[in-house]
Amino acid sequence: MKFLDEAKVYIRSGDGGAGSVSFRREKFIEFGGPDGGDGGRGGDVWVEAVNGLNTLIDFRYQQHFKATIGMHGMGKNRAGAKGADVTLKVPVGTQIFEEDGETLICDITQEGQRFRLAPGGNGGFGNAYFKSSVNQAPDWANPGLPGEEKTLWLRLKLIADAGLVGLPNAGKSTFLAAVSRARPKIANYPFTTLHPNLGVATIDGQEFVLADIPGLIEGAHEGVGIGDRFLGHVERTRVLLHLVSAQEEKVGKAYKTVKHELEAYGNDIPDKPEIVALSQIDVVDEETLKKKTRELARACGRTPFQISAITGRGMTEVLRALRDVIVEANSGEADKPAKAPKVRHRDMLPSDDEGDDERLSEDGDHQG
Repeated sequence: MKFLDEAKVYIRSGDGGAGSVSFRREKFIEFGGPDGGDGGRGGDVWVEAVNGLNTLIDFRYQQHFKATIGMHGMGKNRAGAKGADVTLKVPVGTQIFEEDGETLICDITQEGQRFRLAPGGNGGFGNAYFKSSVNQAPDWANPGLPGEEKTLWLRLKLIADAGLVGLPNAGKSTFLAAVSRARPKIANYPFTTLHPNLGVATIDGQEFVLADIPGLIEGAHEGVGIGDRFLGHVERTRVLLHLVSAQEEKVGKAYKTVKHELEAYGNDIPDKPEIVALSQIDVVDEETLKKKTRELARACGRTPFQISAITGRGMTEVLRALRDVIVEANSGEADKPAKAPKVRHRDMLPSDDEGDDERLSEDGDHQG
């Protein structure tokens, strides 16, 4: 399946049905009176996070989503049926933005979470609604309210516990393949990884999700190479695993290059806990390994892990370090008081009776 993490869509909710103008005509009833029913509400447009998706590729082939209109009211006080809703199925971690690409509408972070993007128009009142003691035979009804139409941006930020960062050919994909069942492309040339990959690692019976993103090079924040467009996929992680290849001539410079690109990107990524590891140590001798370890320690300010995904050396230790940071971060998050979501209740929970008091009155204004 091809990876796509950004898509532009057009949505339109359904128009409300018109109210009916009708009068009772029965053989033995002299003054039948009005019996026009109300129009039905138009269909809503919803977004929902579903399991089994990790890309927005479906929205490359369908960009327009339109809910159906509400049915018109009919005689004998028959109200029109509500229009059918339409739901956009997206992966967990999808953000919805307005057309400007900057105004966030909602952030879908849990499976099954739903959000109403555009409510359907309310149906109009039939003439039976306007009957009163001073007007017992009204001969008018309301049209339904129009639905809403919008152009939206969908952006996917994968949900992972730990993120792998480093220069191209730092061994990130090899590491992911060694600790999980993921099978990313691995080859001895730069930018083998062209899109993020996810894998589930297990250590001491505990599981966590790893995200591998394409390598960063100097000037990535300015668009050099693949650029930093995939860094958004590690924004939600608890910890970063920064891999520096032992094959680099200057491992300290390699570390600082990636660190500079992370700082230039911002968005709280530079503030995340970081574990540094010297990878691919199986290709150098012990003397060279000690020299490069000291150089990398001076650059990052701590003693790096020494790992080899091929031989398995040091892999258990670095996985346990990642797990400990993730467990600590998750426990700290659980201790924080829950905050009420800043989302309108009407946009989160559908209601069959919603909007009954918002239909148009005789002069076109809202009721209620």
